[in-house]
Amino acid sequence: MYLGRVVGTVVASQKVSGLEGKRLLVVQPIDHLQKASGPLEVAVDCISASPNSIVMLENGREAALACDPSFVPVDAAIIGIVDEINS
Repeated sequence: MYLGRVVGTVVASQKVSGLEGKRLLVVQPIDHLQKASGPLEVAVDCISASPNSIVMLENGREAALACDPSFVPVDAAIIGIVDEINS
């Protein structure tokens, strides 16, 4: 699990079965100091995150399990919205 900031959206006119109706968001991974910690990535939004919000992400097999139905082909999923970071 890691942190990221929502910086944009992706528009896809066609999606694989299981991802219809799901939003795809562009996320900047960040560290605990809220500094960029990697390249931008696209994540499926499982919880209705808003632009510029800090979110918790999961990647790999766990990201696919976070979606309904599970095991859709995704590399990253937004699984939580962060209210506060205490470092």
